[in-house]
Amino acid sequence: MRIVFMGTPDFAVPSLKALASAHEVSLVLTRPDAVRGRGRKLVPSPVKAMALELGIPVLEATRITDEVFDALEKASPDLIAVAAYGCILPDRVLKLAPLGCINVHASLLPRGRGAAPIQRAVLEGDERAGVSIMELVHEMDAGAYCRQASIEIGDKDCATVMAELAELGAAELLAALPAIADGTAVWHEQDESQVTFAPKVEKAEMLLDPADDARRNVCRVRASLDAAPARLVVAGKGVRALAAHVSDAQVDEGVVVARKGHVLLGCATGALELDRVKPDGKREMDASAWAAGLRGDDLRWQRA
Repeated sequence: MRIVFMGTPDFAVPSLKALASAHEVSLVLTRPDAVRGRGRKLVPSPVKAMALELGIPVLEATRITDEVFDALEKASPDLIAVAAYGCILPDRVLKLAPLGCINVHASLLPRGRGAAPIQRAVLEGDERAGVSIMELVHEMDAGAYCRQASIEIGDKDCATVMAELAELGAAELLAALPAIADGTAVWHEQDESQVTFAPKVEKAEMLLDPADDARRNVCRVRASLDAAPARLVVAGKGVRALAAHVSDAQVDEGVVVARKGHVLLGCATGALELDRVKPDGKREMDASAWAAGLRGDDLRWQRA
């Protein structure tokens, strides 16, 4: 099968590799190089880097111009496959390939339409997260799906869940293609009454809060990403919580207890134990090492 692939972040890389191993990927469309890191250098998207490694032609675009559409036409795809490309596709692209335009969406549709389904699933404490192989249509994430699969979230952080779902999505995409090609794929329309949305997570949502219960706060820590980190203030100083778990200890709301290598934060219900932190302006470290530098007998914490 001749395929045009569209994707940008790490999540999309396993799908590209899977397609390239079994089909002809005639063109990869990805978002342009972006400035990243302390050096503020232009860095290619993970998908672009992989496409170049595989020897596949790459086109960078933030929107579908006439020139981009002409390039897609010249690639003559039987099917267009998308995984976290980051751009709304116009109807003429959705209708370009004879076998359609399909998407690896990182949720169990109809739950989790939108930009951040994995992070939302972790933040909301869902038991499972999954992927859907769906048809792209004009309305965002509203198309029918032909395959779904899921994993248990448990105590995994967002980065781990993303990596696992990226591999699962690639496997489901590859498995779906033969049935799509011969017309035997079974498509399931989404139940609109069950739709939920997963918009981008804002930084304010990730701030730890002593007025919330410990479980809610630990979900914030596990859902934390660089773009929206889990933060708090202890003794007037900011710190990012990198890893934490719910503790059975009894600690008053807003109080910090550091003893015997444990750092406990009192919440409205229960206590949160910090495992790894990154104080503002300092390196990442174990919470116990950080707490050794705290001073005062009446330590308190608050929302950043």
